[in-house]
Amino acid sequence: MRWAGQQLEDDGALPGMPALKGLVRSVQTPEFAGITFHEVRARSVLNRVPGGSPMPFSWTVNPYRGCSHACTYCTVGSTPILRADGGSVPMSDLQVGDAVVGTVVEGGVRRLVRTHVLAHWSSRRPVVRVRLADGTAVVVGVDHRLLTRTGWRHVARAAADGHGGTWMVPGDVLLGAETLPAPGLAGVRDELDESRGADRTLVAVEPMGEETVYDVTTTTGDYVAEGLVHHNCFARNTHTYLDLDAGADFDRQVVVKLNAPEVLAREVRSARWTREHVAMGTNTDPYQRAEGRYRLMPGIIRALGTSGTPLSILTKGTLLARDLPDIVAAGRDVPVGVGVSLALLDPDLHRSVEPGTPTPRARLDLVRRISDAGLPVGVFVAPVLPGLTDSDEALDALLGEIAAAGAAGASVLALHLRPGTREWFHGWLAREHPSLLDRYAELYRRGAYVQKAYRDDLARRVAVLLRRHGLDGGGHHMGGRLDGGRGVREDNPEPWPDGALPRVPTRLVEEAPAEQLSLL
Repeated sequence: MRWAGQQLEDDGALPGMPALKGLVRSVQTPEFAGITFHEVRARSVLNRVPGGSPMPFSWTVNPYRGCSHACTYCTVGSTPILRADGGSVPMSDLQVGDAVVGTVVEGGVRRLVRTHVLAHWSSRRPVVRVRLADGTAVVVGVDHRLLTRTGWRHVARAAADGHGGTWMVPGDVLLGAETLPAPGLAGVRDELDESRGADRTLVAVEPMGEETVYDVTTTTGDYVAEGLVHHNCFARNTHTYLDLDAGADFDRQVVVKLNAPEVLAREVRSARWTREHVAMGTNTDPYQRAEGRYRLMPGIIRALGTSGTPLSILTKGTLLARDLPDIVAAGRDVPVGVGVSLALLDPDLHRSVEPGTPTPRARLDLVRRISDAGLPVGVFVAPVLPGLTDSDEALDALLGEIAAAGAAGASVLALHLRPGTREWFHGWLAREHPSLLDRYAELYRRGAYVQKAYRDDLARRVAVLLRRHGLDGGGHHMGGRLDGGRGVREDNPEPWPDGALPRVPTRLVEEAPAEQLSLL
């Protein structure tokens, strides 16, 4: 179906989502199967970074809102959700602020905890009935995930294939909440003890047509219903301050700001604009595949460059090479930084852990082309995977290739396992490298960041390699510049490499208003 033939209905209604302000049309095409692009005319595209953020910039531009890899986890309205006081409430009746039961993993052990509803919404979509050997049956959306003995799994294969995950098959054993410890939740324990001894073996997943389903965001990223642990979209609530609601705008609905270049050009011409550094690629990749169709970035780059606004771009997408002439032109007028992320060289490991992204060789070629064009480029070696990509030999080889490609600097960042990422990664690890499960449980027993002893050892080894390859420039830390640009913050110590952020001249710092000094 051709793009030009995709027109929105006259009443502006979108199936399963509210109307968007400035909506021009909604587009679907076989080239992007399963994704709907909602083309809007935005009133503003400059976004201030929320207060308290550790990022070393205060403004961003995101021509695209949403993620083509986003998931939707939903259940029918009658599903009883376990409350933190031990009772239950139908999914349809949940309200923002309600206290329900979720889970956390500490010391390698998952336990039940109180969690709160941050967002709640509904949509209409295909559903399936999941039947277990003990008679339990839940009706959920086809993208739904449930916790099994081997980690989170999608209920349907098609959803798993679309998101790089795994799916359940008859004979799999689901993790019953009654088997999890629940310290401090006495009422919950009493409620669940009735199910002890239940056979949670999957019998069948049966298509059930379409129904109205509900989803939530909770503080833990999950909830308990019918004695089972259900995944929900932990990231949706972050979109409420990014001009998107927490519901259907997020899942497979990519909002495209068609007029982003024109609106940005107007905003940066304003007498009130103080020409602070604007970062791109820190929320959604500006060079995702859709940019090949919409070509928004050339105009955005020109608007920033001609207005005297320093800019930086962070991407995995090799499409940036198309715009090198525009970025070079901007670099003649303003400080420019370009960052490329590259985690490893092994093509087989890359296909396993980063499916669908440009290959390591393609990204090294991008670094080389950026450098050959005379632009600074910094490389984020991220994430380093303990036991897989963290050997001196592997890091030395990768950093050698990065230096040969002409990078100005590199930063090496150990894997972070935040909620959502943690479950996916542990599932992948259980399938591909089960011998490392115990080591990861120990390294990440205190939360999202790897233990300090590992970080210190990695930093010590990497420092030698960075100096060897001339890539040790940097010093912009996640939390500002500390100790003259060389300090380390305990909770997030990795610096941004030279080339990834624009080098703002001292003259601009001295002439900047006082409120800008902390940024510049």
